[in-house]
Amino acid sequence: MRETGRPSPAVPPAAPAAIGVRVLFFASLADLMGDRQRNLDLPAGATVSDALRDLAQGAPDFASRVPHLSFAVNEAFVTADTPLSDGDELALIPPVSGG
Repeated sequence: MRETGRPSPAVPPAAPAAIGVRVLFFASLADLMGDRQRNLDLPAGATVSDALRDLAQGAPDFASRVPHLSFAVNEAFVTADTPLSDGDELALIPPVSGG
């Protein structure tokens, strides 16, 4: 049989099973976490809340600070239910005081 030259239907790429996210810690949060950044491996479809839950497992005092944090993904402020993608940068920003 001769092929007709029609292109085969496009097959969408499979979604990754896991994503890598770089988390940045600022001010007192960096002191609490013992570093300014950390790389997390999260399941595909993870949200900012999932990343926060993962971080809280290794730092008990972290969870008490979460309600007071602001979040940014790739330099744009977001909410905790924002989905994350492979290669995203999640910044965790504690409240700032002073004058």
